[in-house]
Amino acid sequence: MICSTPVQPSAPRRARRGLATVLALAFAALGAAGTASAQVWSPVWTASPAPDRKDGTPEAPVQFAGQTVRQDMRLGASVRALRLRVSNELGDAPLRVADMRLGLQGAPEAAPVLFDGRSEVVIPVGSVLISDPLALEAPAFSQVSVSLRFPDPTRPAVRRTVVRVGEGPDTPGDEVDLDYRQNVISAVYGERDAAPTVVAAFGDSITEGATATLGAERDWPSVLARRFEATCPGRFVVLNQGISGNKLLDHGRSHSALVRLDRDLLALPQIDYVILLEGINDIRHGGDPAKPGRNAADMVQGYRQFVARLHDHEVKVVAGTLTPFKGSERYDAPSSETRRTLNAFIRDGDAFDGVVDFDAAVRDPADPEAFRADAARPDRLHPNDEGYRLMAEAVDLSLFGCDAR
Repeated sequence: MICSTPVQPSAPRRARRGLATVLALAFAALGAAGTASAQVWSPVWTASPAPDRKDGTPEAPVQFAGQTVRQDMRLGASVRALRLRVSNELGDAPLRVADMRLGLQGAPEAAPVLFDGRSEVVIPVGSVLISDPLALEAPAFSQVSVSLRFPDPTRPAVRRTVVRVGEGPDTPGDEVDLDYRQNVISAVYGERDAAPTVVAAFGDSITEGATATLGAERDWPSVLARRFEATCPGRFVVLNQGISGNKLLDHGRSHSALVRLDRDLLALPQIDYVILLEGINDIRHGGDPAKPGRNAADMVQGYRQFVARLHDHEVKVVAGTLTPFKGSERYDAPSSETRRTLNAFIRDGDAFDGVVDFDAAVRDPADPEAFRADAARPDRLHPNDEGYRLMAEAVDLSLFGCDAR
């Protein structure tokens, strides 16, 4: 039997030091006493639902079939219990999952994740299931491993994340290579004594971290989370709600920002701030310079609508300026001009509750339309690990009420 040492949410650093020797896990079904002591449930990890990317071919689609998938996730806050949100909101067939288990990464034991006491469930198209509470004492930035089996051929509809895939019913070990695949877990909720301030990073591949080192948590939201924890320990959670290819106004590989904000932000139990970085995919031409992207007036209207709808729910919106992309395959003069106009609107307008100047953080001083050479991937559109670090460092933590003490 695994025993635990309770972790106080106000002392995550002390708890992390003890984690290596204590492995602060306590698994048990939450009975009446656990329910009575519950205070708040907050999201501590997220991945936005996204349609199946249709990778592969009709004859050989990229899917899971009779396989067990393990996903490791970093908890954004200290917790004493967890619930998992499994999404089939954008699936096109009923989703069957079985034998889901959760444990601290590297721990010898994992506990079953149940849904109304069931270990195997079928989730209808368009809906989600939230698991039964699972008691777990763990400090902020703990890594948990969740494994689940797909008995049927399944093409998940949650954005790509880092996973390990094994054949059959056994959970893949660390020796199994990392893969970057769509899965079905869209959120982890943590039970705490007091709610943290929840900041959701909302955007496209630059926010998702699609070009960061695989499995290293070098995306700018992850780096920002560590900055918050170092400056204001135990008080903030940063969620990553980026989706590769996302647009503000139009559907692409995923629903537009204006469509998905209800599902990916307002449907969560708590969001306090959103950092919005959207627009590059809207304003670039669509692969043919004769087919220009969205103009600045359309984009400004979209930004204002995004902010108004979140303000209706008392969520504050901090906007990020659009990063440069000269030298990328869809760069042209009209989209460049639109980017400059939008960045001026973001910096100088009154539409937002704050601004992060990502553009200034990563642009080449000698050529402001281009990324710094040491901060960009070869495509000249996406940041590398250094670019993501610079973006995270550009965020003024005091915008969110975190001041160094």
